[in-house]
Amino acid sequence: MGKSHHSGKGSTPATVQLERAGTPFHIYEYEHSRDHMDSGYGLEAAMRLGFDAGQIFKTLMADIGAERVIGIVPVNGHLDLKALAAAVGAKKATMADPALAQRESGYVLGGISPFGQRTRHRTVLDDSALAYDEILVSGGKRGFDVGLSPSDLLTVLDASTAHLRTI
Repeated sequence: MGKSHHSGKGSTPATVQLERAGTPFHIYEYEHSRDHMDSGYGLEAAMRLGFDAGQIFKTLMADIGAERVIGIVPVNGHLDLKALAAAVGAKKATMADPALAQRESGYVLGGISPFGQRTRHRTVLDDSALAYDEILVSGGKRGFDVGLSPSDLLTVLDASTAHLRTI
């Protein structure tokens, strides 16, 4: 489990954005196993890295019609689409088409980072993140997470917080 701030083989559009913003972050890498596809990438990360699942967040893209928005929720919960729609002032939200999510983010499913996306999206972070000094989100590929303070995530992404999770 490396903790570094250097570019190089571990560099992704996500780490580039964080470095450009001067945001401190840690890199957490683990060997991604296909055996965990059913339980989801985030729970695998929690197990492999030894973090509480509530501290690791998944980045989900939703469609509100005119645009796509990002909801970031703990890996042990689900995204409440009604709450996300309300948080961005939309009538309703549905999960974005996977192909569209990959195209607009520039990342593969299971590796979508809120940082360094190809298209900038309004982003809402679940308010449970504020209980932690450090949260982990995808760093832009499977088995590659970045850890940073929730307040830094909010600043870099100009994001807001809301209660988005359901169990």
